[in-house]
Amino acid sequence: MNVPNQITISRIFLIPVFMIFLLVPFTWGDIRLFGAIIPTHHFIAAIIFILASATDWLDGYYARKYDLVTNMGKFLDPLADKLLITAAFVSLVGLEMFPAWAAIVILTREFAVTGLRLVAAGEGSVLAAGKGGKLKMVSQIIAASAVMLHNTIFELLSIPFATIMIYITVILTVWSGLDYFIKNKHVLSK
Repeated sequence: MNVPNQITISRIFLIPVFMIFLLVPFTWGDIRLFGAIIPTHHFIAAIIFILASATDWLDGYYARKYDLVTNMGKFLDPLADKLLITAAFVSLVGLEMFPAWAAIVILTREFAVTGLRLVAAGEGSVLAAGKGGKLKMVSQIIAASAVMLHNTIFELLSIPFATIMIYITVILTVWSGLDYFIKNKHVLSK
C-alpha cells in the first residue's frame, strides 16, 4: 500500500476520535475565541475534523506529485470523504447544531454518487471525483467546521457565517451531484 493510500486510511481512523470529542460532553468547560463561547470538546473536535479533512488534500497532492495514483486510491479517497462528512453532519444533527433537512440533501447526494461508483466498479471502471465534487467537499468542510466552532470570528461581527455556509454547501452539493450524474450517464445507460 502506497503512502497516499495510507494517508487516506489515517483519515478514516481519525473519524471515531473526532466523534468522541464532538459527542462526549467532557466537563472541561468552555473557551472564548473571538467573541464566541465554544465548549472545549467541540473546539478539539473541530481541530481533529480540520486535520482529517486536510489529509484529503495531502494524499491527493502526494499521489499526483509522485505519480502514485491508483484505482484503490480513487475508490478509497472519496469513500473516506463520505465517511468523514457523514459522521460530521449526522453528529451535528444529533446535537441539534445542523439542520436535518440540509444533512439529508447532502447525504442523499453522497450515497447516490457512491451508488453510481459501485455500478461503474461492477463494470470494471473507476469514476474519479471532478472539480465540482472537490469544491463541494471544501464547502462541506467549511460549513461543518464553522458550525462546530460556533460561528467563531464571525460572531463578533454578527455575521451568520455558519448558516450562510450551510446554504452554499447545499447548493454546491446538489449542483455537483447533478453534474456528476450527467457526466457519467453512460454508466447508467449500459
